[in-house]
Amino acid sequence: MTPRRKTRQIFVGNVAVGGDAPISVQSMTTTKTEDVVATLEEIHRLQEAGCEIVRVAVPRERDALALGKIRSQIAIPLIADIHFDYRLALMALDQGVDCIRLNPGNIGSSDRVKEVVKAARSRSVPIRIGVNAGSLEEDLLDQYGYPTAEAMVESAMRHVRILEELEFFDIKISIKASGVPLMVEAYRKLSAACDYPLHVGVTEAGMPPSGTIKSAIGIGMLLAEGIGDTIRVSLTADPVEEVQAGYDILRTLNIRAKGALIVACPSCGRIEVDLFKLVDEAKARLAHVEKPITVSILGCAVNGPGEAREADIGIAGGKNGGLLIRKGKIIGRYGEGELVDALVSAVDEMVAAGDFGQEHGDGRVVAG
Repeated sequence: MTPRRKTRQIFVGNVAVGGDAPISVQSMTTTKTEDVVATLEEIHRLQEAGCEIVRVAVPRERDALALGKIRSQIAIPLIADIHFDYRLALMALDQGVDCIRLNPGNIGSSDRVKEVVKAARSRSVPIRIGVNAGSLEEDLLDQYGYPTAEAMVESAMRHVRILEELEFFDIKISIKASGVPLMVEAYRKLSAACDYPLHVGVTEAGMPPSGTIKSAIGIGMLLAEGIGDTIRVSLTADPVEEVQAGYDILRTLNIRAKGALIVACPSCGRIEVDLFKLVDEAKARLAHVEKPITVSILGCAVNGPGEAREADIGIAGGKNGGLLIRKGKIIGRYGEGELVDALVSAVDEMVAAGDFGQEHGDGRVVAG
């Protein structure tokens, strides 16, 4: 792992982005923003899943006018996603959003840009510049022939310079593509070109599991190189899955952890318990756990005991049952039908006592 790149820090509401702040996980709603009830319902589910910043689409005036009602009833910062119409940006700022996603080169005259920047500055609201490979300016496509990493970075820096000339520096940037190699190359070049905090993601990644895999590879490669300050896993799925995938990526790299991590073997002919059933039941019954506790569920006596000792708590399966091992010590032997009950009870006890957080192989303990 490369040490994380040092960026300037901004605040989206009460969430710090960049600098030494934790890498935050965000998502975007799938609802029509004007439908306040449906949008709130989705955001509340995202909050419960651990989403730290949420973005909503604002393509129409009626969407902008709904933002105040939405912001007043959620506990996480709200970003308004705006394209082309500077009036919607002004309305969103009046409604109290915490950030606007807007490319200043796409909203018209310099006077319009100045008006938006003035309103954002007066409210201490940052602007996210978002460049996508699929929507580059025509002159850049003519110059480069097709979307390249160089063209994407040039587009992003054009928008940045517009804001910098107005002495506005409360900026974060995304520079996304649906292809992982292009996306990674673009972020590398952008990271070398500026010190603004970066919102990292693979755009239009598609449905799980392929979309999750694409996102994990692209986002994971950059995070491993120290690039990235906030992430979104863009999936054609329930946005709650985006949040869960985001935390899985961060946990896999020992960056952040949230919730119970279940380590389970792939199964083989040695197993004498119904491992898939045990894992499914444990996962469902531990969904309420928010603390970063590692749970192993192994099905045989070859690797089970050793792996269970490496976790905070774990099951080592045997014939028609197994051992429950907590912090490396056997605390009980149970029949197959009793194992999950015993596991869940022990996990709840450990979480209440704060007794979790095994060291990983590199000697670090993953914190929430």
